[in-house]
Amino acid sequence: MTRWRLTIEYDGGPFLGWQRQGQGPSVQQTLEEAIHRMTGERAAVHSAGRTDAGVHALAMSAHVEIEKSLTEHRLREGVNALVRPHPIALLSAEPVPDGWHARFSCIGRRYLYRILNRTAPPALGRGRVWHIGAHIDVAAMAQGAKLLVGSHDFTTFRSAHCQSESPVKTLDRLDISTKGDEIRIAAAARSFLHHQVRSMVGCLALVGRGQWGPEDIKSALDARDRAALGFNAPPDGLYFVKAVYPGG
Repeated sequence: MTRWRLTIEYDGGPFLGWQRQGQGPSVQQTLEEAIHRMTGERAAVHSAGRTDAGVHALAMSAHVEIEKSLTEHRLREGVNALVRPHPIALLSAEPVPDGWHARFSCIGRRYLYRILNRTAPPALGRGRVWHIGAHIDVAAMAQGAKLLVGSHDFTTFRSAHCQSESPVKTLDRLDISTKGDEIRIAAAARSFLHHQVRSMVGCLALVGRGQWGPEDIKSALDARDRAALGFNAPPDGLYFVKAVYPGG
């Protein structure tokens, strides 16, 4: 039995999320079915995070245990052939010790949110960015973002369906930058609450559009009440970027 670490890229648009669902396609199910066709084994694929419907991944980390003897090349190429035409790519596969776990060994997670800020809608990036046609004040958004960094009770920015034991999280970084017409929000923490990134981005967008001031972000945070939330940004612009593990 070999435990494999998988690094996976996917477009979340066609899926109901990472986790296997009873009522529609998921990334996990698609990968598990490909591995079953390849090996004859019913192997569970465990990820570092569970992305929602429509959320993408640049490099999701996962692991799976397989009895069949395989090379890294054969596993990667076999899975990539069998997941077609679904927009999933297995970027790499490497054997890891039995104690390594994609979720529980993870010490950090990185997300990116992309906002296209121009009048014209996206033609090539449709479903992969949040399009906002009105002018956005990026400097004001950055002021609001600074108020969220650190250890806080993020109840306001937490989904009602969140299963985390505590609403307290430490946000290591929430950086806002621009590239052409695109506004990019990079978030880093050990772990996030369900909907936390999308909720923070939605409120920061209110600040950028002048509907909130930066101080309203602090008021929403201090309220510790989901009713104080502005709104959730759509899933289209959200990407799971990286899972961080000890030793790099």
